[in-house]
Amino acid sequence: LPNPLAPTGYDETPEMLAGEIVDWARHGLINIAGGCCGTTPAHIAAIAKALEGIAPRRPAQTDFSLRLSGLEPFNVNEQSLFVNVGERTNVTGSKAFARLILGGQFAEAVAVARAQVDAGAQVIDVNMDEAMLDSQAAMVKFLNLIASEPDIARVPVMVDSSKWEVIEAGLKCLQGKGIVNSISLKEGEAKFLEQARKVRRYGAAVIVMAFDEQGQADTRERKTSICKRSYDLLVKEGFPPGDIVFDPNVFAIATGIAEHDNYAVDFIEATRWIRANLPGAKVSGGISNVSFSFRGNDPVREAIHTVFLYHAIQAGLSMGIVNAGQLGVYEDIPRELRERVEDVVLNRRPDAGERLIEVAASVKGAAKESTQDLAWREKPVRERLAHAMVKGITDFIVADTEEARLASTRPLDVIEGPLMDGMNVVGDLFGAGKMFLPQVVKSARVMKQAVAHLLPFIEADKAQGGASTKGKIVIATVKGDVHDIGKNIVGVVLACNNYEVVDLGVMVATDKILAAAREHHADVIGLSGLITPSLEEMAHVAAEMERQGFTQPLLIGGATTSRAHTAIKIAPHYSGTTVYVPDASRAVGVVSSLTSSEQGPAYRAGIASDYAKVREQHSRKQGVQLVSLEAARTNRCRFADHTPTKPKQLGVQALADYDLAALVPFLDWAPFFQTWDLAGAYPAILDDPKVGETARQVFADGQAMLERIVAEKWLTANGVFGLFPANAVGDDVELYTDESRQTLRLIWHNLRQQQARPEGKPNYCLSDFVAPKASSVADYVGAFAVTAGIGIEEKLAEFAAQHDDYNAILLKALADRLAEAFAEHLHQRVRREFWGYATDEALSNKELIEEKYRGIRPAAGYPACPDHTEKGPLFTLLEAERHTGMVLTESFAMHPAASVSGYYLAHPEARYFAVTKIGRDQLEDYAKRKGMGMAEAERWLAPVL
Repeated sequence: LPNPLAPTGYDETPEMLAGEIVDWARHGLINIAGGCCGTTPAHIAAIAKALEGIAPRRPAQTDFSLRLSGLEPFNVNEQSLFVNVGERTNVTGSKAFARLILGGQFAEAVAVARAQVDAGAQVIDVNMDEAMLDSQAAMVKFLNLIASEPDIARVPVMVDSSKWEVIEAGLKCLQGKGIVNSISLKEGEAKFLEQARKVRRYGAAVIVMAFDEQGQADTRERKTSICKRSYDLLVKEGFPPGDIVFDPNVFAIATGIAEHDNYAVDFIEATRWIRANLPGAKVSGGISNVSFSFRGNDPVREAIHTVFLYHAIQAGLSMGIVNAGQLGVYEDIPRELRERVEDVVLNRRPDAGERLIEVAASVKGAAKESTQDLAWREKPVRERLAHAMVKGITDFIVADTEEARLASTRPLDVIEGPLMDGMNVVGDLFGAGKMFLPQVVKSARVMKQAVAHLLPFIEADKAQGGASTKGKIVIATVKGDVHDIGKNIVGVVLACNNYEVVDLGVMVATDKILAAAREHHADVIGLSGLITPSLEEMAHVAAEMERQGFTQPLLIGGATTSRAHTAIKIAPHYSGTTVYVPDASRAVGVVSSLTSSEQGPAYRAGIASDYAKVREQHSRKQGVQLVSLEAARTNRCRFADHTPTKPKQLGVQALADYDLAALVPFLDWAPFFQTWDLAGAYPAILDDPKVGETARQVFADGQAMLERIVAEKWLTANGVFGLFPANAVGDDVELYTDESRQTLRLIWHNLRQQQARPEGKPNYCLSDFVAPKASSVADYVGAFAVTAGIGIEEKLAEFAAQHDDYNAILLKALADRLAEAFAEHLHQRVRREFWGYATDEALSNKELIEEKYRGIRPAAGYPACPDHTEKGPLFTLLEAERHTGMVLTESFAMHPAASVSGYYLAHPEARYFAVTKIGRDQLEDYAKRKGMGMAEAERWLAPVL
């Protein structure tokens, strides 16, 4: 309903409004939402009366205590029990949900919301913050869809985003009262109140973080002080106290650091104080954080959550996020455990943490590692080998393999018997979703070490080949691309399912791939790539396979690939079967179907038919509606006057052998779990009922290796950055040698959004965030290149010699995380020290990951500047190869793979966006500006043409 208190409100009487609603209802518009700020019970009562006799498709909703069409309102008040918030409709926290949203499968994504409500979520948190997504459009579309689902629409929605425009767009879609997550004082009172006014205008409740200009509140005094200040500001502004929900920050206890011992008490006492002194306000928190020190020990974590909630709810805790599977009954906790947990939670004695650790091992239960239980060592060797395979235990594998060899007629029998039995179990469990990639890779490590022990005996017996396999597969990362973690995992999974995999490595030329396929009599060929130029290279490989008469199926995979691209751009080049494989979990099923004599023909025909439909649909599509380049430029961003900050230090600076320990606090662990195909937000994933146990184990392994990487200097981190005078000239940015701005140092070429934009929305270009040269405003731009991959090849060779894929993949994943952490850390130093436009910035790592700072660091090859060739001038500008050891391949991939490069923009309004498609006019203009031939420009910009 319109908001009567808004500037654009209305002055209709309840009866007049009810009459209009009845008219809307007769035309099918009968999803009625009330409860906006200023909508009175009289309005709702009049509407209810007017609707008598009309049978709506679903109940109308109100936020007043009025029963309408049999639906009770959801009230959070003094009588409410603890409220659970479901968080799976979050693209940053659920890989499955993100995959559906990014794939445009919104109907399927709605089912995720329904499942949350069915499982007992009383509120659902919706977040669409994803770099490759138009977050605002996705939020609007998803909320509109769930609004028409009675089973979902009966619960409130928490609109969650780091971008205010996304929150506001979401609020416009909500029926009834929503919740905004979140606002705080971190950017000062003016911004805080501006956002609060808008929240009130939309009639929503709001989560207020205990966070101010100095950072997150950790003590009771800071928590209560910030909450009191926020409350007074909001109430004075007219914000309803009952719509304020404070989050006073739940932090981990029993960490071994004395300053952390009182964190739970501080939260509980802050909660008690808020409920006693801030009338009407409610309190929320992320409960699982409190037990983080005991990750891996579910019984102890459950006891900590239960005790903490027991006291926090008594103190007035209203709602929060907690794994329902890790909540027990307070009275049912064993007496000794409960006493020691209470000592920790309530900080009753200085040795509470140590005393809890003493009893933790005895209650670890199911979380106890399988290697600690040696009862399986009493079983026959055949069963021991199978057990070791399934559990990924290498401790005894050589001795057990030798025992089995001595008891066998020939060494090959050990492979074809117990080892393969174990791998078959692994394959079945993985296919059924009961094992996860980290476990599968560990199983492969066991298999490889056993085979390595047997190989000399097999050769001595002149055995031909190894165990019989289901088929041979040649896989490679295509020429110009150095990324191979995903490919390696696919190879391991296939090997675990008894396929012989020939991995050619990275940057493999077409002729080498096809020669290897002939040499090994490959049944299938697999191509992988991460950067967009790899897509063109894959099409070239397909064309060469056609020219040379190949008939084997061609698998396509990698981060930039997709079903549509495979069907439209690659498959037409090859008359054989071309199949897109989205992730490692699908690889076995695809290869099995392709190579099956029974299923193969029908499966291939089905793929061909499906891809033909994709191409047909694509040809029928009107496509993206483009405007002329001239019109797009006319609709550029236009900002209010802004005075740029001159950097404290201009020019290029190298950072050789950077302290790895300084990077560790900046790690974003979420992509680490994505590497292993484990879906979930960190740290919540550690408590996930499905993948939590596996996530905890791989996290523990990752932390242990990270300690060794830092302590033993396995890797070297090098970086270089520069800050330069700069101005925009049209869509390009000129970087100058000095403040005279007479001599060019580099021209950074950019593309502009050319798709038709909604009214009031500009066609962005990165040059918009730099002052135009014609304005005579002196502006500046930064550039950087960092790596954490120097020295990785030596360690990878060691793991390869030990047949240890698991630790090899673990090391690559950690090197990637360290490189990204280096980029995050250096950007922070640039903002605060070297450029100095945010000297007082004080953000947590979570806020850094959420990009809540001023400025952006766009990278060539990403949505805002999709041309990879722009890395070449950047590397020359910074002399990146000399300063860091980083090099560019012919396809402009960075080597080592654990590397990041890009630019720094400091404009307060700078934001990320996507250049989705461009027209011929912009292609020609861009090629001319770069001095590049049209054919070459078409090749590099193919993904956006």
